[in-house]
Amino acid sequence: MSVATRLQAMQPTDIGVPGPTSLDMARGFRSIRADPLTFLTSVSERFGDLVAFPVPGPPALLVNDPDDVRHVLQVSARNWRKQTVQYAALARVTGPGLLASAEPTWIEHRRIASPAFHHERLIAVSDQVRAAAAEAVEGVVTRRDLSEGTLVDVAALTHTIGLDAVGRALFSADLSGQAHQLLTATSDAAELVVRLGRSVLPTARWAPTRTNLRLARARRQLDAGSATIIAQRRARGSRTGGVATQHGDDLLGLLLDSGLSDQAVRDELITMVVAGHETVAAALAWTLMLLAEHPQAQDRLRAELAGHGRPVTLLDHRDSLPWTRAVIDEALRLYPPAWALSRRSQEDDVLGGRRVPPGTLAIISPWLVHRREDTWTEPPAFRPERFLEQGAGRTAYLPFGQGPRLCIGRDFALGEMVVVLAELLREHRVDVPDGWSRPAARAKVALHPDGGMPLVLTRTEHR
Repeated sequence: MSVATRLQAMQPTDIGVPGPTSLDMARGFRSIRADPLTFLTSVSERFGDLVAFPVPGPPALLVNDPDDVRHVLQVSARNWRKQTVQYAALARVTGPGLLASAEPTWIEHRRIASPAFHHERLIAVSDQVRAAAAEAVEGVVTRRDLSEGTLVDVAALTHTIGLDAVGRALFSADLSGQAHQLLTATSDAAELVVRLGRSVLPTARWAPTRTNLRLARARRQLDAGSATIIAQRRARGSRTGGVATQHGDDLLGLLLDSGLSDQAVRDELITMVVAGHETVAAALAWTLMLLAEHPQAQDRLRAELAGHGRPVTLLDHRDSLPWTRAVIDEALRLYPPAWALSRRSQEDDVLGGRRVPPGTLAIISPWLVHRREDTWTEPPAFRPERFLEQGAGRTAYLPFGQGPRLCIGRDFALGEMVVVLAELLREHRVDVPDGWSRPAARAKVALHPDGGMPLVLTRTEHR
């Protein structure tokens, strides 16, 4: 390739879409990295539903219009794939697991994992998720006197519950013994993945940078934890009469029985720990905050749970508890854990009426789509009742993505949130402390409250 050709390839492709200049990006570099949500909001307000970023080569576009979002994620999903810097950064932690893998690998892995998320399986593990929540809540209760209320970081509490629930439900293992190691490693990895993934250009993996070294250390910790779990399960699935027995009907057992290598099993295991624990834990913390800020909504939820008449299962989010589900949907609208998605086109396509070339990067932010004034009435307001209306906002609601790559753990995540809320709020309530102000939303792999979520937890019988 000649020098002229290389230079031409490095020039941004001009498709006539407005956006910030290179100087704008350079001036705001630090603030963009520190607070990408504010940056995305500002460029969307300034330039509209299709925004071009000044990058070498094919365009990088912020896509906000719900029809264009649906086109990328659903209608033309075969063309728009996960071959992006963001998912490449995530894969440095998870490997080519379900969340980060590109076609066609993910199809086979999804087929193997699907039985672990079947309805009967979700009902069967409801008791285990409930036990994880009960033990975590009991741990708080036994350490403190909640009769008059005490300040509890519910973000830390939901993280503990989330990790334990994932371990019990998907791997039939209590991960609490390895909780500190896995929590530290996943937290570090999440921060570093976001730091790498905020660029539209790749970062050399071999470079001995501080970020690369920290990421390697976090990955080693995750590798060690997953290797222990895999080895223990393989040992339990010993041979009987010279024939290997099945390893169980949970996700780990299905992966081991499928014939995947230990490395491939590790990738899926880490994917589920990172995705299943990070996102649900963050979503629960925001949900509890919104309920604390809106006591009438919380009282209505508690009354619905009290009148349920039987233990809550992971499938009760569907139609048995409409108000509880509406609260969860509204919390996921306001604080979607997956705050940004990205896809890259393989062929020519059309977005916003503009023809875009192969290699175009589409960046989609549920944070923005969920706050569109042309779709949602009073978008910043917490109004769960909007989700009791038939089909409300469904075309512009994507906390779990859309199309064929819709999150495989969607029902598990929604069900876990219902079960945890039922266990936590059955005999307790949450309130905001004196001098309350909302914590800022920190955009990591999931959307976390910056500095935790301190709320007042009180036994309801003393109110």
